Amino acid sequence: MSVHVVWFKRDLRVHDHAPLFHAAQQDAPVLPLYIVEPSFLQAPDFDGAHWAFIGDSLRELRDRLAVLGQPLIIRVGEAVPVWRSLAKQIQIERIWAHEETTNLQGYARDRAVRQWANAAGIPLSELPRNGVVRRLQSREDWEGVREKRMRQPVLPVPEAIRPVSLVTGRIPDHQQLRLRRPRRQVQSGGSANGHDLLRSFLHERGADYVTAMSSPITAVEACSRLSPHLAYGTLSGREAVQAVRQRLIELRGMDPDEREKLGGRWIGSLRAFESRLAWRDHFMQKIEMQPDLETQNLVRSYDGLRSDGSARLAKERLEAWQKGETGYSMVDACMRSLDVTGWLNFRMRSMLVSFAAHDLWLHWRAFADHLARAFVDYEPGIHYCQLQMQSGTSGNRTLRIYDPIKQGVDYDPDGSFIRRWVPELSDVPNSFIHAPHLMPPTMQQKFGCQIGRDYPQPLVDHAKAAAAARQRIAAVRHDPIAEEERLEVISKHGRRRSAALAKKKKPPKEEDGRQLKLF
Repeated sequence: MSVHVVWFKRDLRVHDHAPLFHAAQQDAPVLPLYIVEPSFLQAPDFDGAHWAFIGDSLRELRDRLAVLGQPLIIRVGEAVPVWRSLAKQIQIERIWAHEETTNLQGYARDRAVRQWANAAGIPLSELPRNGVVRRLQSREDWEGVREKRMRQPVLPVPEAIRPVSLVTGRIPDHQQLRLRRPRRQVQSGGSANGHDLLRSFLHERGADYVTAMSSPITAVEACSRLSPHLAYGTLSGREAVQAVRQRLIELRGMDPDEREKLGGRWIGSLRAFESRLAWRDHFMQKIEMQPDLETQNLVRSYDGLRSDGSARLAKERLEAWQKGETGYSMVDACMRSLDVTGWLNFRMRSMLVSFAAHDLWLHWRAFADHLARAFVDYEPGIHYCQLQMQSGTSGNRTLRIYDPIKQGVDYDPDGSFIRRWVPELSDVPNSFIHAPHLMPPTMQQKFGCQIGRDYPQPLVDHAKAAAAARQRIAAVRHDPIAEEERLEVISKHGRRRSAALAKKKKPPKEEDGRQLKLF
């Protein structure tokens, strides 16, 4: 009997799942499949923490599919050989999958599977996964297409699927896959957790989202924490958008006094969050339209900008930054926190990138994989766009260079976050917690923190490094060819209003980290 196969990738749910929904409408058995691909597990952007989240999600997905009549089938191997083997065991009528906006490795895998399916005479239907539009010819149409998708009804879970007699296969653990077990306190996967987070954010935690998202202390609760669920598809973007809009309708319909009792700035916060969901798709659309931005500067005039200097010194600086041993307490606290939890609020992520790119003068490719492994919510489309934006190679006119001391003063004024993650500084007083290297030797002795022994000297002088970075980047920006390339990037990737104003608008003044905050 012919079988319809639903290929799950980064869409680990049964609700609002177009491939599963449409496959279940066919008068045929349905085989839900997940392929554990060793080449992806061994890639430099993958970490055991990612598999922890994926494993949680697969176990829940298998259980939910079993209730429908057919549990999830697991196969370990590279995609094309797995498909070849499967085609020998069952007659595949059609393959259903979501369009995958991913990295170069993922695109290559999908092309290889499509080529195999075409050669085998098996139809492969790839359906939109979110607000990203495949084969988009112009950004002129993007916002309208995305909005139309967001307004479409959320697809229900199929009532049942006809089973296939096939060995299900085990969901392998870290040891079987030879992956390092995460020592992190990472978020748990699964759709149930994603929906619980969405509900608690919309009804309890999100009131002060706008004002609390910038501090690594308050952001832990005030931010949605949905990013890994959106990245691995345990929650669909449309579900999130529609839930936010429904909650806004409820809030606006309340009596003002009743709404006031809820506290916070609910309407402003949820409107801001909804806009971040749109920006999320906007950034992912860039890598869909230009996959090589994973490896190439968007504005090619910046090629070679950071290739000068000592390779040994760059390596030493990169290692110190990765370990959280830069001598800047807020930078180090953020990196160590990220290493343990797998999550960090957007402003502090931006500060880490700014410090690596401008203070340490490292090419964004040098630290891209480390951050990809660190972020449990790693989403290639957002990841590489943001690295380029923060590094100044994406064509944005605003150069964002963060003062790490000022960021600490502004968002961790009493140093509690720093002391938690950098215990060497636990006894340092507030007056020096953000710049411990400025402590006089007598105070270093008094508080048990000798700079250079217990805690490192700063790798660089921020003021001097920032000034040098501005000067070097400005030299490229003033080149007419670079400006022409920048306008081409904006024309291709910018939102229409931004692109239309690009030639008229004067360059904005440089700001200390005032920018978009996603999650």
